[in-house]
Amino acid sequence: INKTVKLENQEVLKVEAVIEDVPNNSSIIFDCIMPWALFEKTETWVKEDNWGNNMCLTFVQLQDNKFFNKANASIEGIYERNQKDNLAKAILHPLTKWHLYSDFENGKSVGGKIDQLKIFLLLAFCILLIACVNFMNLSTARSEGRAKEVGVRKAIGSSRKSLVSQFYLESMLITFIATILAFILVEISLPYFNNLLNIKLTIDYRNSGFWFVLFGLMIFTGFISGSYPALYLSSFEPIKVLKGLKLKSDSSISVRKVLVVGQFVFAACLIVCTAVIYQQLNYIKNKPIGYNQANLVQIAVQGKMADNKKLDLLKSQLLASGATSNVSFFSNDITEGGNNTTDVKWEGKNANDVISFNNRGIGSDFIKTIGTELVEGREFVTNGANDTNSVMLNEAAVKMMRLKNPVGAKIRHWGNERINVGVIKDFVVEGAYQKVAPMIFFPSSTWGSNVVIVRLNPNQNISTSLAKIDDLVREMEPNYPVNRKFVNESFEVKFQDEKLLGTLSNWFGGFAIFISCLGLLGLALFMAEQRKKEISIRKVLGASTGNILTLLNKDFIKLVAISNIIAFPIAYVIINKWLSAYEYRISISFIPFLIAIGLSVIVAALTVSMQSIKVAKANPIDALKYE
Repeated sequence: INKTVKLENQEVLKVEAVIEDVPNNSSIIFDCIMPWALFEKTETWVKEDNWGNNMCLTFVQLQDNKFFNKANASIEGIYERNQKDNLAKAILHPLTKWHLYSDFENGKSVGGKIDQLKIFLLLAFCILLIACVNFMNLSTARSEGRAKEVGVRKAIGSSRKSLVSQFYLESMLITFIATILAFILVEISLPYFNNLLNIKLTIDYRNSGFWFVLFGLMIFTGFISGSYPALYLSSFEPIKVLKGLKLKSDSSISVRKVLVVGQFVFAACLIVCTAVIYQQLNYIKNKPIGYNQANLVQIAVQGKMADNKKLDLLKSQLLASGATSNVSFFSNDITEGGNNTTDVKWEGKNANDVISFNNRGIGSDFIKTIGTELVEGREFVTNGANDTNSVMLNEAAVKMMRLKNPVGAKIRHWGNERINVGVIKDFVVEGAYQKVAPMIFFPSSTWGSNVVIVRLNPNQNISTSLAKIDDLVREMEPNYPVNRKFVNESFEVKFQDEKLLGTLSNWFGGFAIFISCLGLLGLALFMAEQRKKEISIRKVLGASTGNILTLLNKDFIKLVAISNIIAFPIAYVIINKWLSAYEYRISISFIPFLIAIGLSVIVAALTVSMQSIKVAKANPIDALKYE
């Protein structure tokens, strides 16, 4: 507190307070907070008529939330009231919804990260439901082992109500033990999980809401998983079970088959969806972006470097050092958006159209440096003196403006008349999943440069080149640390959400298959118990182990095949809807479906064979000695 710091090595500031570090999941990340008046002092253009400029966020604190709609209606036309021709609309968005509801269409929130959260909550619930079903299957698979216990209890006076309570209590106890084990597993795996997904999740044990939801989930799980065993086992008639009469099982087998089919439908859907997600991610990552990222480095312009003459000198030094093959300047981080305007007019424009254009300043040799193409016309001249009123357009802008002869076309930008001198091939600077936005390029000598872009010399060691670059930048501006980064590393961040979705889908798919196999194992145990005498007779009559395996496995393979037939249309609808959100997307092929059916059949066959081999190798005498 009260210490002094320098801003841009010019403005002397005093530290008035220290703020806690902002959490990583916050939508507002900052290192320091300064008065707006200071910003106006250092950036004089801020005081100009900047209605519609979206370079900053505006926060509004309401006296009460009940005034939200009224305030929103009042602020909606604020641009047009201050600039007659500005048709842009302003909307209020609650800060509490900013993190999860950040996607907008036509001024309305249409979702965001909340969509992924809902998907994973649904998947988690489905997996929990499958686990409950498996508990039912495994409990009733050994029902004959507990039938006599039920018969004896009923014979000595136990009511069905007391038996139901007993089975529910057992289910609740198992759920409680499972919850404790789950906590242990979560605490062990959480650091790995956070590292895998590059997030920072913690469990807040002091949160009462957390415990309320947890206990509610435990009661729900215990009740659902224990319901069928409790009602089924308590329904046994004591006379029949104590006499050893065979229990009716046809209906229970049918129920189990339906449940197993349902589990594998869910698992097959997840396999298909996960495969398509990875295909889409690879497609976008490998799709041409309009320029060459290899060995492309961008360096932040800081302090003395902001002077055009200094930048030209730095460019000459970088080229002379041999560390770089090309050098140019750019007004923004080349992998980020921002700095756009709707105040662009041209001959033939519809007065009612509101079109947003990205503004960018570029230096000479920009096209050669980033490895893109000049489609038509020329670049800006080196000194920029003759290009004060010149602009260049990208292909998207030419298409949007419907310019038949773009070179020489007159454009009015922010009230100033400009002449287009060239057309640059479209290249991606924002989201790789959406179409390239219309862009207007200005000479960096007049627009300003915030980034130096260099192409490393391919004939020199990368570490050596970077060391030379750092030395030259540090020599020009020793008061700032060198802030440089590889463009491909910055671009990779754009795929973080899809990578997260793919990774979690992979994990959920693995869990779903594993738990579904437990359900299949439960059904195999039950059917093997019901058919052990039949199998023993077949063995006595000469059936081989292979014959028995084929007999037992074919029914389960049929169930898995039926599951896939049901799952494929469902998965197609789900994944087609997911893909529709992307401008650039793959066509759904048959490969994910082949992977799903192949994987599910192989895993199911291995699971069932574990029990089938055991039954097939059993001594027939053990099953037939009392017959």
